Amino acid sequence: MDRLLAVAPVFALLVSACAAGPNYNRPPPAVAAAWQAPVPHGGDSGKLLAWWSGFDDPILTSLQASAEKTSPSLDQAIANIDKARATLTTQRAAALPNLTGSTSRTKSRQESAAGGATISKVSQAALDASWEIDLFGKARRNVEAARARIEARTDDWHEARISLAAEVADDYVQLRGCEQLAEVLRQATESQETSARLIRLNADAGFSPASDAALADASAASTRSSFTDQRGQCDLLVKSLASLTGLEEPALRTLMQPSAGVLPAPRKLDVTSVPADLVRQRPDVASSERELAATSAEIGAAVADLYPSLTLSGSISTSAGLQQWSFGPSLSLPIFDGGQRLASVRSARASYAYQLAAYRQAVRDAVLDVEQALVQLNVARQQQGDAETAARGYQASFKATDQLYRAGASDLLDRESARRNALDAEQSLINVRLTEIRQWIALYKALGGGWDASNTALAATGDHQP
Repeated sequence: MDRLLAVAPVFALLVSACAAGPNYNRPPPAVAAAWQAPVPHGGDSGKLLAWWSGFDDPILTSLQASAEKTSPSLDQAIANIDKARATLTTQRAAALPNLTGSTSRTKSRQESAAGGATISKVSQAALDASWEIDLFGKARRNVEAARARIEARTDDWHEARISLAAEVADDYVQLRGCEQLAEVLRQATESQETSARLIRLNADAGFSPASDAALADASAASTRSSFTDQRGQCDLLVKSLASLTGLEEPALRTLMQPSAGVLPAPRKLDVTSVPADLVRQRPDVASSERELAATSAEIGAAVADLYPSLTLSGSISTSAGLQQWSFGPSLSLPIFDGGQRLASVRSARASYAYQLAAYRQAVRDAVLDVEQALVQLNVARQQQGDAETAARGYQASFKATDQLYRAGASDLLDRESARRNALDAEQSLINVRLTEIRQWIALYKALGGGWDASNTALAATGDHQP
């Protein structure tokens, strides 16, 4: 027995150099060597960080700052980081010796047959220690998994920041576009209402048919209805921005007022990276890869459970002036458990296979997001020239038709048709411009805009500010 006590620590040190299970290697992303979509040039790919500042719009910058300060989604992400750190502390503690102390004091009274009584007092104190030697690396694999999950949760925090910034910017530019559309419809409504009143007066005086008055009233009512609907859409976007930024709606409307109806111009971006580089730019992909590393480590922890475990334990106690101590190893051998441990290994390996598939899907989704944004951005940029030409042409057509109508050479139906075409073309031009800006935002987000590994410390402090 004494010999066993002597060699146990040496044996533990030798075996603890081993760790059961596979050693993790990051899988290479299976992506194409080049983008399969038109790539914009002429900008700076280094401007992804705080990309919204490239809009040169102080209101948008202010909204982004407000959103980061008060975002519940970022608070949730930080709480998940704290939870992951607590798990790491728990796993580290499992590999350390455990020491507990206890003390007690009892007082007893015993009566004798002769009628006397004996009072005794007993004090006891004890220290118990135990240490499960990490023979096959179970504790180390659990610590490895916990560390990987801290990194994954930190990546999730970065992803939450990116999504929040993109959502704020998208709602903001939609609101500015909505304000432009509402202003166009307001002006059209006023113009048509004025025309309708004049035509109604002429019809009442018998200078024009009643059908012209009815048509003019109907056209004005239709445009007025569109204007009312457009204002409602703008109000919905204001409420969405208020929810994202945590600002009171009256304060938000006051903040937005100075630049009402002005679409911000995004900074151009030169997409020079290849799809494989995207893996290093997307925090959601990085998070999925860290989860993969964690599940790999958990395979090792499950495999280690198949092997014996060695525990060193000892105790020191004193009672009634007597001291006792004990020390010795104990070896636990898993002989029969109905297949529970083997099932745990299979489950861990299945979790790894699942997460590997999830990681590969995340890489594919990331590439798809970028290529879709590139295609839609290219389409919007090509459409803009045609939309501008159409808007100018329909406006010129309306002016000419209006002059003919006033000269009596054209009827009201032709005039209202030309007016409607001009209005539709102007709205289409605004929508094309809006779509281009929104696709720039989608591209910034798809490329992992705003993610910088050096900002990880912000998650540690809970500071939402970029």
